[in-house]
Amino acid sequence: MRRTLRHLADGREIIYFDEGADAPPRTAEDTRDLPAVAASSEIRLDPLTGEWVAMAAHRQTRTYKPPADLCPLCPSKPGKPSEIPEPDYDVVVFENRFPSFEEGASGERSTLDGLGLVPTAPGKGRCEVVCFTSDHNGSFAGLSPERVRTVLDAWADRTAALSAIDGLEQVFPFENRGEEIGVTLHHPHGQIYGYPFVTPKTRRMLDVARAYQEEHGRPVLGDVLAAERKVGTRVIAEGQHWTAFVPPAARWPVHVLVVPHRQVPDIPALTDAERDDFAEVYLDVLRRCDGLYDRPLPYIAAWHQAPVRIDRELGWLHLELFSILRAPDKLKYLAGSESGEAVWINDATPEQIADRLRAGA
Repeated sequence: MRRTLRHLADGREIIYFDEGADAPPRTAEDTRDLPAVAASSEIRLDPLTGEWVAMAAHRQTRTYKPPADLCPLCPSKPGKPSEIPEPDYDVVVFENRFPSFEEGASGERSTLDGLGLVPTAPGKGRCEVVCFTSDHNGSFAGLSPERVRTVLDAWADRTAALSAIDGLEQVFPFENRGEEIGVTLHHPHGQIYGYPFVTPKTRRMLDVARAYQEEHGRPVLGDVLAAERKVGTRVIAEGQHWTAFVPPAARWPVHVLVVPHRQVPDIPALTDAERDDFAEVYLDVLRRCDGLYDRPLPYIAAWHQAPVRIDRELGWLHLELFSILRAPDKLKYLAGSESGEAVWINDATPEQIADRLRAGA
């Protein structure tokens, strides 16, 4: 893989990840007349939950469902410049023009209204867009294993780079797919967030992992993985280095964890063999998901990595994929119990979900 760093017209970084030595040099200039990014993100600490909430009102003006010929993630064409100046690409990553968190966010730590009750801080961080292919009508499930490996290498590269930024505490690569999820750009892409704090879900998982380690002397996800592989009831796909299974307390109508057999904190820690095997296993999972309702499945795919600076020994990298689609034309809504009290009620058992996914190949 060849990595080329360039800059867009407004100074944002764009990085090309090319497969093979015969890839063309990345020399195209961004000819657009772009104003500087003006992000005004702020974070506030909820005094009732102890969780940070981001305020990013500038995102109201972000690009919303443009026609295919004006897609900002497609390669540039004569007279139609996009976010990617080149006429073609393999995988590309660039800084989001409408970031939820931004390295240059201004302001000082303070408290809301000066009352000392609600801490506030600038929303310093980093948000990047990852384009998986130049094919506007493609999908992650349609990528070759070689291309998935390139995407994984790009995730590893960016995780390492963002982890080195002062003040960033967690790196979160993810993909939103489908209008039902809220996607506003249909081109196959994902995002990477560099948070200025450890997220609430990660803190909860670390607390559980710490308590389990102290009681049993073993990682909790390692024991869960071993149990799932032994029983096999909820296993969807398995390779030499990864296993995909429906979690035993699945919350979503489609819910899969893809877990490496070895405890590693993050994507950069994976070996070449583990990265190659992930591509095969994950593509198997995605094809089963798309076969479930005989239509492209809307989903969120979220990488859970250890925090940058704390509790890294407790982390066990894994990918979580879930969907709100509970039938071909029915959505799972997060209503009173889920949204109000975070008590989940699933309309299917994990075993039923696994059976359907195994049959969906």
